[in-house]
Amino acid sequence: MNNSAAGSSSKTRVGLSHQSEPSFKRKRAVFQKDLQHMMYGFGDDPNPLPESMALLEDIVVEYVTDLVHKAQDIASKRGKLLTEDFLYLVRKDAPKFNRCTELLSMNEELKQARKAFDVDEEKLATIE
Repeated sequence: MNNSAAGSSSKTRVGLSHQSEPSFKRKRAVFQKDLQHMMYGFGDDPNPLPESMALLEDIVVEYVTDLVHKAQDIASKRGKLLTEDFLYLVRKDAPKFNRCTELLSMNEELKQARKAFDVDEEKLATIE
């Protein structure tokens, strides 16, 4: 009995959130190649069915959209959306949190390497 009540309230909530947002047409198959490679990497056929790809893309877009909306709600108090808002949302999911922090640290390392490379290029240009 609780499951049906919880299910109907979540369906109502989802339906209401879509109604209040402005309707827009999103481009289909934006992530088609990426999802195709990911599906193959997880054991699917090299050329998955278009219906499977469309379903997976819908799920991914819905998840990312929901995550961004939640992050915006958190950031609205501060007035600025930061990466920490996203980390806060995934903090209880250890694999996601660890992967996010790993990608952020790699991004910082790449920025530092680019900066060092640019400085070296400028020094070489002034010497010549």
